[in-house]
Amino acid sequence: MRISARADYAVRAVLELAVRTGGAPVKAETIAAAQDIPHKFLEGILGDLRRGGVVESRRGGGGGYRLARAATEITVADVIRTVDGPIVSVRGERPTTLTYTGSAEPLLPLWIALRANVRKILEGVTIADIAGAELPEGVRELAADPASWVNP
Repeated sequence: MRISARADYAVRAVLELAVRTGGAPVKAETIAAAQDIPHKFLEGILGDLRRGGVVESRRGGGGGYRLARAATEITVADVIRTVDGPIVSVRGERPTTLTYTGSAEPLLPLWIALRANVRKILEGVTIADIAGAELPEGVRELAADPASWVNP
């Protein structure tokens, strides 16, 4: 699985909105500067997040962006799906729609298991978890295992 720059920037932008207290709208320029994200690229991402119901925007001098719902209700998977589409795909298709024959048949359950586990992690972590530096125990355990850091 590969996390695109677009998905990484989107999660960071949503996280930036979550840690800002008071609920006042935050300008795209402020988010871009705080997270070192190219402003023009961020504008497109914020537009996708707005259309996807993750953030809302207000125009004008006091305008900007804020979360459309509580950070506890927004998962990392929600953000990634909004800007990039399906979490795990094979050749652009969901693994559950694929068929293989012959010696390749065992690939299908492998791709389905991969998708299920990635979804389990990303759907189990909310923006509030990250903002509070309180990742779920299972995620912390996986991240603490040095064997999982090794490049293949």
